[in-house]
Amino acid sequence: MRVVTWTIRLLVFLLLAAFAAKNADPVTLRFYFDLALTAPLIVLLLVFFVAGALFGMLALVGTVLRQRRDIGALKRQAAAAEAPPPPPL
Repeated sequence: MRVVTWTIRLLVFLLLAAFAAKNADPVTLRFYFDLALTAPLIVLLLVFFVAGALFGMLALVGTVLRQRRDIGALKRQAAAAEAPPPPPL
């Protein structure tokens, strides 16, 4: 199974490397106020892909924190339910 996984990873890497080699032409990215950035297309694609992934992870932070808080409350509730009852007086 490891051989299959590493073979697939190698194929994906080779495909991405070939894609990068084919898209090495410089492009100009124009911003407002006459600002411009000239870089290879693959670099710009990588930068915007990483930026999108970071924004996606940032969007999930609130949900993850809320779920952690809820899980902690449920664990405390389960521990309290499992505790033996106090002896009668």
